Amino acid sequence: MFDIVIKNGCLSYDEQTVFEGLNLTLKGSQWTCLLGGSGVGKTSLLRLMAGLPAGKGGIMSGEVRCQDGSPINHRITWMSQQDSLLPWFSVLENTTLGHHLRKPWYKTLSSKPSIAPEVLEQANRILKQVGLQDKAQSYPQNLSGGQRQRVALARTLMENRPVVLMDEPFGALDAITRLSLQDLACELLTDRTVMLITHDPLEALRLGHQVYHLRGHPAYLTDPIIPPGNTPRSLEDKELMSLQGQLLDRLRHEDLEAGL
Repeated sequence: MFDIVIKNGCLSYDEQTVFEGLNLTLKGSQWTCLLGGSGVGKTSLLRLMAGLPAGKGGIMSGEVRCQDGSPINHRITWMSQQDSLLPWFSVLENTTLGHHLRKPWYKTLSSKPSIAPEVLEQANRILKQVGLQDKAQSYPQNLSGGQRQRVALARTLMENRPVVLMDEPFGALDAITRLSLQDLACELLTDRTVMLITHDPLEALRLGHQVYHLRGHPAYLTDPIIPPGNTPRSLEDKELMSLQGQLLDRLRHEDLEAGL
């Protein structure tokens, strides 16, 4: 799997610079986790990678390419904190939404998508992987928060893209469900290049092969933390708990320096 290189990322709103000259390399087939406070440009960095505009009148620029120089535009899928499930679609139909949307526009006007047999087979296999094979015909309003995020994960897997951008996908879940979905995502995305935005230092250290902190005004990336061992790391790992304590102390110290 290829590395992804971000060069000279810049973001500003009016005359305020959020970040500039930002450089980052995502290692192929690894999880890169990014911590940072609100407003430092974490989600905007994902948007830069995805080729999306900054939004809200922001001006964003930078170069994002695979290490071999090729673009990554069509190699990306996105998983956000909001599951964005369509309430009138079943679990199965939501899982195959991407296939439906890629049809010619005049074929997407019906309220119910038709699903090709090979797509149906793939979707059922993925729903089994995420433990929702018995919920295929259920609707989002009848699912728990954790089940809805499992559907979102299934939809992400259906896209079968080598690069996965994750914007706090587990942040709104209770602690037990969050841990379960972290483990599941780590297992099912093991061969993908993942960029995970999170506010949770423990989540970053459990899942990340490299952990960065985006901080300051303008924001910059601190040197990465490289947690030892295989992912997902066990909560019983004393080294993980020690590293979490060190990271929390570092984050608190940086906040004090910034006057927060």
